[in-house]
Amino acid sequence: MPRYVALLRGVSPMNCRMAVLKRCLEAAGFTDVKTLLSSGNVAFSTPRAASAAALQKRVETAMLAGAGYRFATIVRSTAHLQQLLHAQPFARHELPAGGKCVVTFLREPDAVVEVELPLTLDDATVLERSGGEVFCVYVPNDKGPAFMRLLEKAFGKSITTRTLDTVARCAEA
Repeated sequence: MPRYVALLRGVSPMNCRMAVLKRCLEAAGFTDVKTLLSSGNVAFSTPRAASAAALQKRVETAMLAGAGYRFATIVRSTAHLQQLLHAQPFARHELPAGGKCVVTFLREPDAVVEVELPLTLDDATVLERSGGEVFCVYVPNDKGPAFMRLLEKAFGKSITTRTLDTVARCAEA
């Protein structure tokens, strides 16, 4: 049975209860639903493969029907996430000491204009794009998440970002 992960934009424990989110997806017919890290990551199975766009719509509709709200959703298969990790996209770059690796997921990769990379702001660098994912590294500092400003300027707001560790947890869910 195909396994997927829904990555919700803007979710925190303060604005979305994971138990409610889980019930919404179960009510929509998804199985083996598992929330991860209380930050809008939901793994699920479905009896047949479907496009990311169709699954994104189903998840958003399920949230609205079951909880009265919805968050922009980006769906990737766990197989895709595993391939992404296996490719080691950060290995070919020189990373700064203390750098944190993050992966940004594009909701509509084909609608995004090609951007010349790398882009740098403060201690953040957008390194490369591969299909529907963008790879960044940043060094945490008191200026806040400069990488998010870079990403939204380059790719718009139909994106969501996860640490590489979170992507690994999602891939194994």
